[in-house]
Amino acid sequence: MKNFLKILAATLLGSLIAMVIGLFLFMGFISSLASFAESKPPVVPSSAVMVLNFSPAITEQSVEDPFSAFNPLSSGSVRSTSILDFVQTIERAASDSRIKFIYMNLNQINAGVTHIEEIRGALSKFRENGKAVIAYADNYSQGAYYLASVADKVYLSPSGTATLTGLSMNALFFKELLDKVGIEVQLIRHGKFKAAAEQFISNKMSAENREQLEAYLSSIWGVWTEAISESRGIPVEKINQLADNLELADAKDALEAGLVDGLMYKDELTENLMNLFGAESEKDLKMISSTAYSKATKKSDFKQKNKIAILYANGDIIMGKSSENIASDTYQELIAKVRKDSTIKAVVLRINSPGGSAQSSDIIERELSLLKEAKPVIVSMGDYAASGGYWIASNASKIYTAKSTLTGSIGVFSMVINAQKAMNNHLKIYSNSVTTNRHSDLMGGYRPLNNEEIEFIRSGVEEIYTDFINLVAQGRSMTTEGVDSVGQGRIWSGADAVGIRLADEYGGLTDAINSAAAMAGIDKWRIVEYPVVKSQMDKILETISDTEKSAKIIASPELLIERAYQTLKEERGVKNFARVPFNVEIAL
Repeated sequence: MKNFLKILAATLLGSLIAMVIGLFLFMGFISSLASFAESKPPVVPSSAVMVLNFSPAITEQSVEDPFSAFNPLSSGSVRSTSILDFVQTIERAASDSRIKFIYMNLNQINAGVTHIEEIRGALSKFRENGKAVIAYADNYSQGAYYLASVADKVYLSPSGTATLTGLSMNALFFKELLDKVGIEVQLIRHGKFKAAAEQFISNKMSAENREQLEAYLSSIWGVWTEAISESRGIPVEKINQLADNLELADAKDALEAGLVDGLMYKDELTENLMNLFGAESEKDLKMISSTAYSKATKKSDFKQKNKIAILYANGDIIMGKSSENIASDTYQELIAKVRKDSTIKAVVLRINSPGGSAQSSDIIERELSLLKEAKPVIVSMGDYAASGGYWIASNASKIYTAKSTLTGSIGVFSMVINAQKAMNNHLKIYSNSVTTNRHSDLMGGYRPLNNEEIEFIRSGVEEIYTDFINLVAQGRSMTTEGVDSVGQGRIWSGADAVGIRLADEYGGLTDAINSAAAMAGIDKWRIVEYPVVKSQMDKILETISDTEKSAKIIASPELLIERAYQTLKEERGVKNFARVPFNVEIAL
């Protein structure tokens, strides 16, 4: 009977998996047909307004959702727009006589702080070509208004808001909760500002961490208010007064303060755009989205032999292989491939990482140093290039940073968890160790470290910190004392990074590409990107594989227990990290 039930369960599970696989393959087939049908490129009218399309997310690399076409709330396949493609689209439109001006609706903008900064810079250059930019929103978030302020005219719905209150961050602390459940965290770190994991050993923010976060936020807010002040002719002091005194309650307040040029509904805006375009009727107002314009004007450059590679380092730095993060084995292979390709004349390393494993950072940096011996390596910093993210950046030929980048955090920490009380009190699981030596169970995770063991780990942390500052000193032509003075785990904004020599120039991805071409001595090139973005079918097959694995685990308690045990073994023990305090999110 038991065998019969097993066979029955296996048969049902197999049928379920087959149905899921069949459904996914059918979806992939239909999606492929839809993509084929949409393959004909759009046509740019002889005279048109380009509408900046902020509805898809703006990301480091363009990513397509393979199942969005089957979402009843979706208008079709949803593909995020890469920041490079978005900026280059604006740059092409600037010199295209068919594009008369840009209109952007900023009701929603899904982009990082450095992406917003890069787009604003591109729009500023667009205006330098004598073309106008018009901005409109029902309500402006602070990030959206910072972007809108570059426009020639900024309009707002009469019932909307454009409230400025300043920037903020929030961190959660878990020590009391961990104490209640019986988990002890022992943290060993170098750097008085290295606040990573302090939320596990304290119930409040340290003075040093508060100091660095306040400095970082103040720097970014200063960049924003100075830019708004220059564009709108409002003194920085006045902007801060508006924020501090909550003087921007409604649309009329924003108009009176000079933040916007007019209040109008959508139909009034359309009439305004018609007048600017010279159209007698709404049907004569020719508009093309930035997405369609990009498809229509992006030229194939496969004939160009010379290449500039963009290597995207996006996510946490980890050991092993991964397509979702910056994994040592994966990136070693990618970098070696780029190094050996003689048609690639220069490399732009685009970093958007808060750091992670110190060992993985070291392995990746070693491979990058070999790459640098063969061709120029230019770094472009995204939202983050901190701790391990800065480790892999520090020896580049040149470093570009956005003013709103979070960088630095030159420091190291190691964290060891003792889960003995939690296991005993809540799960009624007890651990007994048999050892051959005094510290054989050092990495067991079921007892606290003694003083000798703490000092052993501390010595490793100190050694890695010394290696870190020596690496930065060598790469940035600084003394180790100079690096240590701006190190100690402290985070810095990109606006401050140039002054303390952690970066060379302010600029975005296109600036880094142009610099790479100049260093390589080439005037014509094509861009190749690594890692290669996966196709829809690849993602569908990955999903099928994950579904099948998950189903097998759920169907087998033995596999489930084995997986949990393996995870516990991987997580416990001593690891050294070069990472920022936590995932810093600015409330915009």
